[in-house]
Amino acid sequence: MRASLDIAIVGAGPAGLAAALHLDRAGHRVTVFERFDAPKPVGSGLILQPTGLTVLAGLGLLDAMLLRGARIDRLYGVDAKSGRTVLDVQYGALKGGRFGLAVHRAALFGVLHEAVARAGISIETSRDVSDMEAGASSAFLMTGEGRRIGPFDLVVDASGARSALRRHAERPCEPKPLAYGAFWASLDWRGGFAADRLAQRYDRASVMAGVLPIGRVEPGGRDMAAFFWSLKPSDAEKVKAAGLRAWKDRVLACWPETEALVEQIDGFDSLTLARYGHHTLKRPAGRRLAVIGDAAHSTSPQLGQGANMALLDAAALAHALAKTSSVEEALDGYCRSRRRHVRLFQALSRAFTPFYQSDSVLLPFIRDRFVATAARIPPAPQLLAAMVAGTMVEPFAPLGLQEIDWHGLTGGVAGAKVAPRSGGQ
Repeated sequence: MRASLDIAIVGAGPAGLAAALHLDRAGHRVTVFERFDAPKPVGSGLILQPTGLTVLAGLGLLDAMLLRGARIDRLYGVDAKSGRTVLDVQYGALKGGRFGLAVHRAALFGVLHEAVARAGISIETSRDVSDMEAGASSAFLMTGEGRRIGPFDLVVDASGARSALRRHAERPCEPKPLAYGAFWASLDWRGGFAADRLAQRYDRASVMAGVLPIGRVEPGGRDMAAFFWSLKPSDAEKVKAAGLRAWKDRVLACWPETEALVEQIDGFDSLTLARYGHHTLKRPAGRRLAVIGDAAHSTSPQLGQGANMALLDAAALAHALAKTSSVEEALDGYCRSRRRHVRLFQALSRAFTPFYQSDSVLLPFIRDRFVATAARIPPAPQLLAAMVAGTMVEPFAPLGLQEIDWHGLTGGVAGAKVAPRSGGQ
């Protein structure tokens, strides 16, 4: 698209900030609207998969993330009672040298936010956008205070799973709450865990605990770990009423090796209760509206794709605008470019989640005794690795991206290296 557009982006999370960078670099006039007094990250840790890392490389931000993250080569989980291996996914099962990069959400946010600030992109805070009006040639944002902001050629909804604008998509739907959520905490890293993997423990499907090395918020900062413990959000108040010591004793009974991490938690205020829902917009667009990230598709974090999907959405939208001559054609192109990838991984997440987070007795029995065994027989290791990496279907070509040369990262990209860290094996 040769014309420069006036574009409003609602939400200053990873999806919104990445979209702002892509669209600003394409020559569009971009304003980001954020409901908080100051943009800030929410949550603990996540894994940037090869998909998300490729998008960040295209933005010139990969070096900065490598300096902050922890390289992940394996996802490994065992049954808490029997010690039986339940999950073992290794990126090395795929050719090409791919890996994941575990980061604190604050590190990802910080790198993107600093890049937006350097680019001089405007972020208007304390703008609680609650609605929009769209006509044939322009759109306006409406705030909770009744203010009308605009006009804009395009509105990008990057406001997350609780989006107020999603209802203006052509076929809107709302997330269906999932039964299980999780307590999350960001803690100082301690030895006793391998530093190159996500480690998990399971008790049937009603308990899933995990330890993820997440690097550091800033280069040279202290090494950190994300710890999570699954539970039903409806049970959270009961857990709190029983007291912190009772909850810690339950965690340590399931996974004694986490003591040095868990004892850092000095109150329930140190824990974030995450709630999850599942929805997928069949067409993440409406009149003068593009919906990206969790506003367009949300699910459980079982496959670790949320932030990566958001980054891919941002790149896809910018690419579609660059290829077409009108906003309407660009929105059609954006939806087409993401359809197969999003629908596949949403379906996979929906299918796999009950095996790891549910009240079922049968599903974890099948998982532990049959699925874990079958997963060791080729081509299952390759398929599992591709699922986690986000590359089971080609995500890059429809977005005009070329995947990173992973082998070239061995000695660093432009001098950047994954920072070394200490830890047990």
